[in-house]
Amino acid sequence: MSATPQPPRPRRRTARVLAVAAGLATLGAMAAALPANAGQSGGDSGGQDAAGAAKKRTVDVQLLSFNDFHGNLQPPAGSSGQVTEKQPDGTEKKIDAGGAEYLATSLRTARKDKPYTVTAAAGDLIGASPLLSGLFHDEPTIEAMNKLNLDVTSVGNHEFDEGAKELARMQNGGCHPKDGCFEEGKRFKGADYPYLAANVTDEKTDKPILKPYWVWKHKGVKIGFIGVTLEGTPDIVSADGVKGLKFHDEIKTVNKYAKELDKQGVKSIVTLIHEGGSPASQSYNYDCDSPGAGDGISGPITDIAKGITPKVDALVTGHTHSAYVCTIPDPAGKPRMVTSASSYGKLYTDTTLTYDRKTKDIVRTSVKSANHVVSREQAKAKDMTSLIGRWNKLAEPVASKPVGFISADIPGRGAGAPEAPLGDLIADAQLAHGKSLDPETDLALMNPGGIRSDLVFKASGGEGDGVVTYGEGFTVQPFSNTVNLVDLTGAQLITGLKQQVSGPNEASPKILQVSDGLTYTLDMTKTGADRVVTDSIKLGGKAIDPAATYRVAMNSFLAGGGDGFAELGKGTKPLVGSDDLKAFNDYLTANSSADKPITPPKADRITIVK
Repeated sequence: MSATPQPPRPRRRTARVLAVAAGLATLGAMAAALPANAGQSGGDSGGQDAAGAAKKRTVDVQLLSFNDFHGNLQPPAGSSGQVTEKQPDGTEKKIDAGGAEYLATSLRTARKDKPYTVTAAAGDLIGASPLLSGLFHDEPTIEAMNKLNLDVTSVGNHEFDEGAKELARMQNGGCHPKDGCFEEGKRFKGADYPYLAANVTDEKTDKPILKPYWVWKHKGVKIGFIGVTLEGTPDIVSADGVKGLKFHDEIKTVNKYAKELDKQGVKSIVTLIHEGGSPASQSYNYDCDSPGAGDGISGPITDIAKGITPKVDALVTGHTHSAYVCTIPDPAGKPRMVTSASSYGKLYTDTTLTYDRKTKDIVRTSVKSANHVVSREQAKAKDMTSLIGRWNKLAEPVASKPVGFISADIPGRGAGAPEAPLGDLIADAQLAHGKSLDPETDLALMNPGGIRSDLVFKASGGEGDGVVTYGEGFTVQPFSNTVNLVDLTGAQLITGLKQQVSGPNEASPKILQVSDGLTYTLDMTKTGADRVVTDSIKLGGKAIDPAATYRVAMNSFLAGGGDGFAELGKGTKPLVGSDDLKAFNDYLTANSSADKPITPPKADRITIVK
């Protein structure tokens, strides 16, 4: 699903991640989860004394923001840890970026000499995390965000990976209900910053499970922050993760609370929304407002931004893992800043909001914004290095275990193509696992959004070139789905493949990764379901028979109809297999050695016509 996030991985402490907390926290527990500074208004924040600035009618407020960190405390490996920079001559350059040590340095440097500064995020700070954070239910990432002095964030869909009760623990603190505390004598303190969830309500009380908004105050300046996640969260998170919750329309929710803030005298408002779009260029420094750029950005956020009340002065967005700084007209036709800072802490956005003390509003015509690279050439933040070292020591016995060998990089999330070599490898591993359960298993399908990284030949952990460790495998597949077998008719299989590019997936196709032997043509010159050429779908060189029955292996998320693949959720004769990461690791171990490593698959199972 390219940038679309995926379902939760219930975690077990032994061998990998820990058991998920089930059920829904009571509204009282959720409210109690908020820290002292997370009520309707925030305390003073900022750097130097602003006495001089207070005499002026306008004051520039620095808004630093980022999104989709996903527990990447250490620099992401391979192409997942790179950003694209457009050069003056029109060429593009790849830059290594990201990692909490560098993000902390970048933000702290940016704040210098800024008397008014606030730091915000747009969700998915946790969930789908590498082993260093995921093994410990993302407690290390919350601790890192506290050290970064994050002021406020919206929830994203991944904040619900382990359910509302676990989200309450992320806010409120306390040891895990099943796995306890991870460090002797230390109790997890929770987030110092408020999580905002304006459009997520308890289905019994119909009230927000967390505060809908928060007001930052400093030297007489007040800016309200409304936090929402995408309304479609239940479609991309497992049923257990969203049990007992309702997710509401983003526009109606933001407009409701913007009106409420306005009545309270808060005229300057920023929306933190975990929904995004796709820019016309992959370069982080692309000027999407330049002449000839057209709209510059497409996708769900465009219509949402056009529908959100003019009372909101700027939108910090996320979810698509894209980088953009664009203006989109509000309902009154006036330009409004909409930003996103890629993912994994590779970029941060620096936005200047000019606050008018007389009107108490933002001067929209003065708003400026830019994305900045979190370069790995700068100094590391020592406190983050210490934090990472501490948690690495706890994770090392599990993380460093070798599980296989590869001969070269195997691109996954960073492949930049509908079919990824790592996607094919994972599908092959699930087919092998399926055949171990039922020799009649015919094929396997893998959702692209479940592939969170690349497998790199020369990893940064120093374990040896070509060695794949448990920790690297975990980073690729952190969700702890099971590999399930179901029977599908040929007609259902064809419909499922067509759902990659139709229905909810028409605008942003989610191309399934397929096991060896399954081939077909994807004609992108056509529209909707017609893009999948029916006559081209073959298994072992033979056309799929609509009337025949096929035994299909896929993860539990797809088998439940996730990601818009409703037809795949109609399978019969289900059989639940092992954890998908175990299936992947077992395949690597059985099919590779130091002298016979796995070579990257050719990624030639899907023929693309453009």
